[in-house]
Amino acid sequence: MNEDLQFVIDTAEEAMSGSVSHLEAELVKVRAGRASAGMLDGIFVDFYGARTALAQMSNISTPDARTITLQPWDKSMLDPVLRAIQAANLGFNPTNNGTILICSIPPLTEERRKDMVKRCRTIGEDAKVSVRTARRDANEEVKKLTKAGLPEDEGKGAETKIQELTDKYSAMIDKHLEAKEKEILTV
Repeated sequence: MNEDLQFVIDTAEEAMSGSVSHLEAELVKVRAGRASAGMLDGIFVDFYGARTALAQMSNISTPDARTITLQPWDKSMLDPVLRAIQAANLGFNPTNNGTILICSIPPLTEERRKDMVKRCRTIGEDAKVSVRTARRDANEEVKKLTKAGLPEDEGKGAETKIQELTDKYSAMIDKHLEAKEKEILTV
């Protein structure tokens, strides 16, 4: 196979793989009734003048399925961390005992679980759109190469390979969504 075609296919596969990785990272943030440190990803606190992620300025642990504890390395940061978690609107309110913050995760209602599933499906559809965009971009590159003198049968073979990659990564997205939905709906 032509090395230009191989480059186009590799680039498309890399973009599709990145979409699946992003989906995995986003699904970790969606809570499924159990406490996880990943629920606090994306929360930043002003730590001595710099926006810092919670994980980089405190110890985060989950002593049981319904509790997250945070112990900032600097005790003076307890109140700013508390305010940042409240501002993130995650559906729970941390309590400050003077040395650590304790976040009790309330059980999810049936309605809330269904909303979470819808949110996961939206995230999954965004990932699929990203995969299809990578496919479209790769097919356009193949067409440009075909116009520039690449044999048509090689171009068609590359488009078939790109479609196989698209199907593979779409199936991976469906698997991740199915697993997350099952996790959310399990009481």
